[in-house]
Amino acid sequence: MPFREINSKMVEATVAPGQKMFSQRGAMLAYKGEVSFTPNMQGGQGGLMSMIGRRVANEATPLMTVEGSGTVMFGHGGHHIQVINLGGDTLCVEADRLLAFDGTLQQGTMFMGSQGGVMGMVRGQVTGQGLFTTTLKGHGAVAVMAHGGVIELPITPQRPVHVDPQAYVAHHGDVRNKLSTALGWRDMVGRGSGEAFQLELSGNGAVYVQASEEKL
Repeated sequence: MPFREINSKMVEATVAPGQKMFSQRGAMLAYKGEVSFTPNMQGGQGGLMSMIGRRVANEATPLMTVEGSGTVMFGHGGHHIQVINLGGDTLCVEADRLLAFDGTLQQGTMFMGSQGGVMGMVRGQVTGQGLFTTTLKGHGAVAVMAHGGVIELPITPQRPVHVDPQAYVAHHGDVRNKLSTALGWRDMVGRGSGEAFQLELSGNGAVYVQASEEKL
């Protein structure tokens, strides 16, 4: 179920009979056709146990199920919207950044300590994103929100990418991430660059970086 970008802050999705999608509650701006919007108490795919897992991980943002026949326009808070098409790989993104996504994608959570160990957990504290992140896997489209514009940076084995943790939006592919630090004596005496922590992503895939260090 692809999204059509109306402008940088609005997308349109075509809803067909027998298919469904999920969106953040209240994100519908307008629609045409016979379309229904139902609160999704399970917070997406995966059933009851998956829902419990997301709530424990604090990654259970309120969602609604969108079904029927027609087209729906989505947007939220005037945020910039980036459409990401998955070809069987996994997208890692904070739950509150999800605007809408294809109902066929498998939703889950990932413990940040599983990548980067203790520094992975420290990353969650530095960015204010917590110890878990949401994952979406499969073939389909995802619309995520960000502040300002978004740039997609490819990640290759020969060239890892370093990102300000506050500007990080999402990443996909076979990618490992860890928090690196460059704390030195200048930081200790208040003469540092202000860039003491960076998020290092390595492997094969891409990372999306927003034009701001502000969280949603």
